[in-house]
Amino acid sequence: MPATRSLIDAIAERFGRRRAYIDTTEVDAVLTQQTNTAYSQAPDPAGIAAARHDELAVQPCLLDARARALADFVYLEAVLADARTRRLSPELIRSLRAVVGHSRELTGLLADVVRTTAAVHADSR
Repeated sequence: MPATRSLIDAIAERFGRRRAYIDTTEVDAVLTQQTNTAYSQAPDPAGIAAARHDELAVQPCLLDARARALADFVYLEAVLADARTRRLSPELIRSLRAVVGHSRELTGLLADVVRTTAAVHADSR
C-alpha cells in the first residue's frame, strides 16, 4: 500500500471510520496485516505454558474474550439487520448471517468453558 493510503487510513481511523477497499488484493493485504498484528501482539505461548495455572487462573481471560466476542456478535447482528433493511446483495446477507451464527456459537462456547472452569475447580475440592 502506498504511504498516502496508509495516511488516509490513519486519519479515517482517528475519526472512528475505516476506508472501504474495492480491490480484493487490497482486502487480502489488510486481512494479512490484521492477522500478523494479532499474532505479534498475542501473549508469549511459551511463557503461558511455563506458568502454573489452575482452572480459576484462566477464567478471567476467558471472560474477557467472551465479552469481546459478545460485543462483536451484537455489532455484527446490527450490520446484518442494516444489510437486510437496505436490501444489499443476497450473497452478502447469506455470508453475514453465517458470521452472526458463528459469533453466537462462539459466545455460547466461551460461556460453557467459563462455567467449566468453575465446575472443575469445585469438583477438585
